[in-house]
Formats: sequence, C-alpha cells, structure tokens
Amino acid sequence: MRKALSVLTLSAAMLMFSINVSFAQDQEDADNQSEQTEEVTQQVDTPQAQAAEDTAVESKTFHQIIKEKFIEGGPEFMGIVLIALILGLAISIERIIYLNLANTNNEKLISNVEEALKNGGIEKAKEVCRNTRGPVASIFYQGLDRYSEGIDIVEKSIVSYGGVMMGQLERGVSWISLFIALAPMLGFMGTVIGMIQAFDAIEAAGDISPSLVAGGIKVALLTTVFGLIVAMILQVFYNYIIAKIDSITNSMEEASISLVDLLVKYSHNQGK
Repeated sequence: MRKALSVLTLSAAMLMFSINVSFAQDQEDADNQSEQTEEVTQQVDTPQAQAAEDTAVESKTFHQIIKEKFIEGGPEFMGIVLIALILGLAISIERIIYLNLANTNNEKLISNVEEALKNGGIEKAKEVCRNTRGPVASIFYQGLDRYSEGIDIVEKSIVSYGGVMMGQLERGVSWISLFIALAPMLGFMGTVIGMIQAFDAIEAAGDISPSLVAGGIKVALLTTVFGLIVAMILQVFYNYIIAKIDSITNSMEEASISLVDLLVKYSHNQGK
C-alpha cells in the first residue's frame, strides 16, 4: 500500500509538471491565436469574423472545455485538487478490488466444512478453509484451530479474529473521507485567494471595472466548482465501499454463528 501511494504521489508530481508545461503552451497558443484573429479581422467583414468565432466556440470538445476551465482556475490550486482526486480514486479502486475478492459463497463454504467434518474431521475442515479465499474462510480456520480448547474458546477466537478482518476491510477508507473533506476546502481556499487577488487588481487599477471584477470572480469560483465535483465523485465511491463492508460484515457474523452450530453438533456426535 505504501509503495502504491508513493508511486501515485510521484505520478501526481509529474502530472503537476505537465500541467504547468501545458499551461505555458496554451498561453503561447492563445497569444498566437489572438494575433491571427486580429489579422483575419482586419481582412474580413465583421459579420464573417463573428460567424467564424461562433463556429470555433461550438467546435470545442468537452475535454477541451474542461482543460480550458482548469487552466483558467490556476494550475496551483486546481492541481492540488486534481491530486486529491487521483489519490482518492486510487485508494477507492484498490478497496473495491479487495472487497470484491473478499466476497465468498458462504453457503457453499459452510456446506463444504460440514461435509469435511463428517468425512475427515477437524483437519479436513481446516484444509477446506485453507483452500478458500476470503475473510470468512480465515475466521473459520481460526475457530477450527481452537476446537480442541472448547467451544467457548472457539467463540472468543472467532470474535477476536473477526475484529482483525474488519480492520483489514476498513483499511484506507479514512483516507477517502479525508480527500472528500479536503477537496472542497482546497477549492474554497483557492476562491478566497482568487478574490483577494481580484481586489488587489482593483486597488492597483484604481477603478472598479466590471470586466476586471467579473473575470477575477469567475477564476476564483472555478476552484470551488472543481473541488465540489471531486468531493461528489469520491463520495459515491466512499458510500459504495461502506455498503460493501457492511454486507461482508453481516455475512461474516452469520457464517460465524453457523460454524459454532456445526462445531457444537460435531462435538455432540463425537461424544456419542
């Protein structure tokens, strides 16, 4: 997990560098485009120039619009929000894969363990659990391993090891909630700083120009918009992961009760 996060952090740093390079290139392209537009405007009539400009705006793809708005919001704070999104998605995807692999057919496992107890005893049942992946099989193995110490010890072992499995299921989830809270806060901070810069520009100009105020406010609010979008995306993944953990936890508890019943029945048959 630490190695994966280190790789992701390095990737995010490289992404920030590419964003800055892209920002500089886009600025240069924008300057060249503005020069070309001025030359074309001088050569054609005003209605034709307006039609050409409208066609250029309509031809922009969604990706280009997002990239343009991202750069307008400033690569500094927008880049930090993007890093929060990348790390949050990476942890979410890792958790989803882990939880899906942790799912097992508990009914089939219980049936196999019961059949193994009838035919081969505790050791055969332990072998069935060793060959089955998932936290339920691990809990079953711990309970079967303590069978010789009595049913009460088996129950305590199941409860204790169930807590360990719960910790593994919930590992990394707190980081997702951190990024959910951090993304909009970073957006708000970028908005506040942008507003301060807009008022500094007004003070330096000595006049309240509508275009100056509107442009500064638009740029400042873009960081908030992106921060909220990141929080909403990660919130969907977070709720799915929590629901998945609850489902696995409930199945673990039901399967543990079934195992204790099987061992009680097995112990009763052995006593006969």
